[in-house]
Amino acid sequence: HPQVSFTLELEFSCSVLLDRAELTLRATSDSSEVTPQDNEVELSVPIRYEANVFLSSATNLPRYELHPLGTFTPSPGPEFSTTLKVR
Repeated sequence: HPQVSFTLELEFSCSVLLDRAELTLRATSDSSEVTPQDNEVELSVPIRYEANVFLSSATNLPRYELHPLGTFTPSPGPEFSTTLKVR
C-alpha cells in the first residue's frame, strides 16, 4: 500500500505557554475504503520552547578603552556607570 510522509512545522505564541499540541490527521480518497478508520490518527505532541535571552546595556560613556594585559597604567579616569539588562 502507498505511503506518504511529510513534515509539519508549527509556531506557538510565547504569550500563552502550552505543554502539548493535539493534532488530528485524516487521509481521504475517492475510492471506497475497506477500513476507513485506519485513515485517521490523533496525536498529542509535547511542546518545547527555545530559550530566548536578550541582552541590552546602557552607559554614560560613549566608548571604552581596552588595553592588552600588562600594558595598562592605572590613572584616574572619568566616573562611569553601566547597566546590563537580561530578559
